[in-house]
Amino acid sequence: MSLELILASSIVLVLSITIPTLFVLSNKLGPNNQGNKHKNFSYESGVTNPIGGCDSRFSVKFYLVAILFVLFDVEIIFMFPWAVNVRELGFFGLAEMFTFMGFLVLGLIYVYRIKALKWQ
Repeated sequence: MSLELILASSIVLVLSITIPTLFVLSNKLGPNNQGNKHKNFSYESGVTNPIGGCDSRFSVKFYLVAILFVLFDVEIIFMFPWAVNVRELGFFGLAEMFTFMGFLVLGLIYVYRIKALKWQ
């Protein structure tokens, strides 16, 4: 075996033993942080006290906002590859994206007109 292979193997071996050992030692020798009452308190999506039965009811508006977010987010994701390749796509790619953006704007106008995001 060559000297370089032995050196590389020994470095990997030393590091694979040293790093986990340092993690264990820092956990054992470091400060004992017990936290506080707020650190261990669960907080989920603006609901500060989710403790209770699983039959608690949420407004349907949460789901509507989530669906609208996913729709517009996925549509925005389609724009990134287009922006990278806009020069190679030429006029056809530009017209295609403007059509796509038109549908996006129409959807946004529809959501605004039916006041889907108005919370009551």
